[in-house]
Amino acid sequence: MNADAFHQTAMALPGVTLSIKWGQDRVYCVGDKMFAVAGHEGEAEPRYAFKASDASFEQLCEEGVAEPAPYMARAKWVLLKSSDVLPDEQLTAYLKTAHGLIADKLTRKKRAELGIG
Repeated sequence: MNADAFHQTAMALPGVTLSIKWGQDRVYCVGDKMFAVAGHEGEAEPRYAFKASDASFEQLCEEGVAEPAPYMARAKWVLLKSSDVLPDEQLTAYLKTAHGLIADKLTRKKRAELGIG
């Protein structure tokens, strides 16, 4: 998935905001809580990180598709080894899951304000 497609996919989810942090990394949040990051770290190819379920975290790391994300591994974040390591449909599903995992931790009132069912 290219950087534009990643951006469009993440921004299409309900209640998502974007901020730029750590220089030029795009940080996608729901209710001010991060669920995905797209960064370049001086590389031509974008690097994608996102919150994963416990099972997905283990599976993606065991398959060699991803590694535990620096500084965020204990929170079950993964960093994909490359931007094209997963088919677009599968990465879209992981982004939706990441969004849902974070949105579920928001208060009922905050989810209602953001239009999240």
